[in-house]
Amino acid sequence: MSNLAIDQVLAQIRSMSAQAGSAIQPGAPANAGAVSGPAFGELFKQGIESVNRSEQSASALADAWERGASGVDLARVMIESQKASVSFRALTEVRNRLVTVYQDIMNMSI
Repeated sequence: MSNLAIDQVLAQIRSMSAQAGSAIQPGAPANAGAVSGPAFGELFKQGIESVNRSEQSASALADAWERGASGVDLARVMIESQKASVSFRALTEVRNRLVTVYQDIMNMSI
């Protein structure tokens, strides 16, 4: 992964963190942050789409290398493949934690 890609990912993480942090103000009513910032579902959808693009890019790069396309080296193919794999594992972990939290909430007694 190039430094430019890492910097872009870090910038996205920082902007999402800033949006999430600004949505909840200390001392503000609980429903005050509901209007500002994107919804959790939208953020999760964007994450899924990003992982999907990463997987498709890695697959296309691997196919190009297998066909012997010029300008595609094995190191780049392996790096993109690992990046896609790590992204997918992170998304799976987030999904697993969401399911666990949902189950915990559903098992709470009223």
